[in-house]
Amino acid sequence: MTKSLADLLPQGVAVPDGAANLSVSGLALDSRKVAPGDVFAALPGVHTDGRKFIPMAVEKGAVAIIAPTGTEAPVPVIESDDPSGVLAAMAARFYPRQPATIAAVTGTNGKSSTVEFLRQIWATAGLEAACLGTLGVTRASGRTDVGYTTPDAIALHRSLDALAGEGVTHLAMEASSHGLKQKRMDGAKVTAAAFTNLTQDHLDYHPDFADYFGSKMRLFSSLAAEGAPAVIHMDSDWSDKVADACRAAGLDVISVGWRGRDLTVTEITPHPASQHLRFTWKGREHAISLPLIGEFQSANAVVAAGLAITTGVEPEAAFAGLEKLTGVAGRLQAVGQTKDGAPILLDYAHTPDGLDKLLRAARPHTQGRIIVVFGAGGDRDPTKRAKMGAVAAKLADTVIVTDDNPRSEDPALIRKAVLEGVPGAAEIGDREAAIRAGIGELEAGDVLLIAGKGHETGQIVGDRVIPFDEAEIVTRILKEGA
Repeated sequence: MTKSLADLLPQGVAVPDGAANLSVSGLALDSRKVAPGDVFAALPGVHTDGRKFIPMAVEKGAVAIIAPTGTEAPVPVIESDDPSGVLAAMAARFYPRQPATIAAVTGTNGKSSTVEFLRQIWATAGLEAACLGTLGVTRASGRTDVGYTTPDAIALHRSLDALAGEGVTHLAMEASSHGLKQKRMDGAKVTAAAFTNLTQDHLDYHPDFADYFGSKMRLFSSLAAEGAPAVIHMDSDWSDKVADACRAAGLDVISVGWRGRDLTVTEITPHPASQHLRFTWKGREHAISLPLIGEFQSANAVVAAGLAITTGVEPEAAFAGLEKLTGVAGRLQAVGQTKDGAPILLDYAHTPDGLDKLLRAARPHTQGRIIVVFGAGGDRDPTKRAKMGAVAAKLADTVIVTDDNPRSEDPALIRKAVLEGVPGAAEIGDREAAIRAGIGELEAGDVLLIAGKGHETGQIVGDRVIPFDEAEIVTRILKEGA
């Protein structure tokens, strides 16, 4: 497939002199992956500047370069003060097909579960559905890993085009703050949007919380179609501000949750492996059995139901779909139990709010003690480490602090920072040994929560990814004790 450069450029972007009919066979962000006929995007990045790799890209056959204004190269340069936006627009034109319905979900926590729940509700209603995010691209037939919560603009539009070509009509996708700020999602035709919650995260990337919030808001102010439904979970401190921003952007606000006006939760009764929900939708009362534990799972489920209804599913069908939901990998995922019946659960919680929600979610379902094993990631916001420790100290009965993904940092120093918030905790740096110790602590009625990595199957130490599948590790340890 080839297209002329002029056909790919968005309105307002100048075509380099003499390059209008230049034949383009692909787009590339990584100079190592440039093929002859590609346009190479030399974007300024957090850790490096793509302009350093222009010579390599040209040597490998790049026919043009997307770069900041003032960049020089031996091939035509598409200059722009917003090269990321130009790349996204070109990717959308190079890969033009998209599912007719795209629902995008943003927020600090709950995105992965919400998009997967929405996919399941759509599928139950007989629609050709998929979801895209941290866990990859998921369809009824299986899952394909993509490596990012929000793929880069080229990979995203390639995926949208491929899914549409395979007959997918309904796509639910995560919208991360990184992806929104870097304009990776620009060009996606978002027909419905949603907000889950907003708490501290990614301040290693965003200069301050205002920038983090503003990046999230781009979903509603810049990407959602005018008049599109915006489903807002109203039980976050930031919900009212988000709802006001959505109204200002001309979106149709649908509010859900305990404080929701459209879908109002009135009662949640926890059971050992489920919870009974009572709620009203547009004033009419409903009651369902949700086959998931944890109140935050019910929050994600009602957001998914709101999105399903606003994208054409009948309310009764959407609520029936809630009763058939299955959990998401690494989100309160049950991976085994001891001989005494004490369950072991994995969860991706890696922020103070995420850990708070996890521990509070487990308490109503637990007769005995909550034992938690967790750490904090290296090369990430250091201010959340002691806060996570303090959450564990307050809400868990037994705490074991271990390593998460230390990356380039000294893991002992990360653990020390976490322990400032939970000074009485056990410290076991080796994560498998910590999990083993947690399992050894379990008695009848207890629960073990292993937090921080969830679905991940590797541990990042230095510049290496060491195989580390916690579900497999738990299974092996339990068998050893059989």
